[in-house]
Amino acid sequence: MGWVHEIRVSWGDCDPARIAYTARIPWFALDAIDAWWLSHLGQGWYQLEIDRGLGTPFVNMNIDFLSPVTPRHMLECDVRPVALGKTSVAFRVTGRQGGKICFEGRFVCVFVTPSDFTKCAPPPDIGALLAEHMAPDEPEAARGAQQQA
Repeated sequence: MGWVHEIRVSWGDCDPARIAYTARIPWFALDAIDAWWLSHLGQGWYQLEIDRGLGTPFVNMNIDFLSPVTPRHMLECDVRPVALGKTSVAFRVTGRQGGKICFEGRFVCVFVTPSDFTKCAPPPDIGALLAEHMAPDEPEAARGAQQQA
């Protein structure tokens, strides 16, 4: 496991089927990525944009749903940077409840200069931070299936 951000899933996050609304899953994952930035860099997306003049809009999100998310347990979101390009970074987020994988996703954002919304390279300190924490770019559920085979 990498760095984990816990989220309390509440009754208000759920639909009549008593599971989290599908649209809440990306929200949980993005909240966990923002918390990763804050924990590792000391700045979340707001500070990056406002204080450092660095935007990170998302250009791709892929999520596999494996088990329902409910209010029964804390949602543990394992966040790992998995790819660093010249102007982008990809994060993998694995959401677990009660030891069971509920979802896995890959989220790619591009670094931009907010004033003119043009792509840019990450600042050296951010590039070094991401490189230091880089993890394999493979879903955990797939790794577990390979190990069982």
